[in-house]
Amino acid sequence: MNVWPTPEQAGPGQESVWDYPRPPRLEPFAGTITVELGGRVIASTTRSWRVLETSHPPTYYLPREAFEDGVLRDAPGASMCEWKGQARYYDLVAGDAVASRAAWTYPRPTPPFAEIAGAIAVMASMVDRCTVDGETVVPQPGGFYGGWITSRVVGPFKGIPGSMGW
Repeated sequence: MNVWPTPEQAGPGQESVWDYPRPPRLEPFAGTITVELGGRVIASTTRSWRVLETSHPPTYYLPREAFEDGVLRDAPGASMCEWKGQARYYDLVAGDAVASRAAWTYPRPTPPFAEIAGAIAVMASMVDRCTVDGETVVPQPGGFYGGWITSRVVGPFKGIPGSMGW
């Protein structure tokens, strides 16, 4: 039996993921985002998007041009999101370091998410480090979802044990 969570109280400058909408919302983000693999920064941007969904920390989508040449390698398989459509995957490659299927994109997302067509999200748990405005993110728990936890968001977050029915 799943117990409905008690949302944490957001402090000054914080957001509660329990105030995010369902269906999710897309919004631009003007902060600095970096992704590191193999001991180097493989992606960096000051222009990205956040997908905000009830109980989930934000998932960040970076423009393809934020990634260094050669770090994105097509990976097999696809998945379907009820909100965004069909995703395709990339391996991230930096020297000898390979993060298999660690990044994904929606080439032709549904109309509410049209702005992120071709933009790329990264599974923070599969790379060395991801940052938002210099803060190292904590991967969303559970290993399935791609949200990034920073001190700006409070939970509890989908993905922890017992959260399947949230």
